[in-house]
Amino acid sequence: MASLAIDTAEFTAETLGSRPAPAEWNRKGVNAAPALEPVVFLPGLLCDQSLWRQQVHALSDVAAPMIADLTLDDTIGAMAERTLAAAPRRFSLAGLSMGGYVALEIMRRAPERVSRLALINSSARSDTPERSRQRQAGIESLRRGKFVGITHRLLGELVHADNTVGPVADEMRGMASRVGGDAFIRQQHAIMTRPDSLDSLHAIRVPTMVVVGDGDRITPPDHAREIHERIAGSSFHTIGACGHMAALEHPEQVNFLLRGWLQRSAA
Repeated sequence: MASLAIDTAEFTAETLGSRPAPAEWNRKGVNAAPALEPVVFLPGLLCDQSLWRQQVHALSDVAAPMIADLTLDDTIGAMAERTLAAAPRRFSLAGLSMGGYVALEIMRRAPERVSRLALINSSARSDTPERSRQRQAGIESLRRGKFVGITHRLLGELVHADNTVGPVADEMRGMASRVGGDAFIRQQHAIMTRPDSLDSLHAIRVPTMVVVGDGDRITPPDHAREIHERIAGSSFHTIGACGHMAALEHPEQVNFLLRGWLQRSAA
């Protein structure tokens, strides 16, 4: 239940999850200029605040960014509660992959606090039994050995072939190294025990944007489209030559879409 301020020449945002939130958020809604929209960004598996670095920079004129720490808990519900405890009273909410699972849980628990919702490279389905078995096998393997982070094979699953070498791959490996093996186990447990959210999508009434990469192999376009089809008035966007990490792979397109999303009238 926290908020750790990160303020460097390279990256400025609030990280939610490690200490009690500043009192200013409880009084004013966000510790930032009143004209800026508070936006809570939710990272994915093995990702930290750097996932959203380029969005934080590009949207600094319209958004007061806060980035949730999803490394501390081992259930989606606990991640949602920690985020809600540290977030302002009302905020826009954007989640990528696992962050999208947490976003949907927040929508179930506190829909009145969310003004807009963006789901990027995510799914409303629960894990399949086969996928859960694979995750559990990976956890057991890690407990017997050591954490190796993002392997070349896993990278090929996560990003488009164009991005398996270069800055996107380097960023992915760096984030995984910082997150570490213990948090990876907690996150995998959270993901494989997450609830199915398909039946609750119809209750979402805030302006919602759904974004997916055309080459996403983790949460493919049909998963994104079924979310779009169940949320009235939502928008749907496919990014070409993109895998599961749109915020890193095609930041300019994601920034453009998020800016338009923030300009939509809030619920």
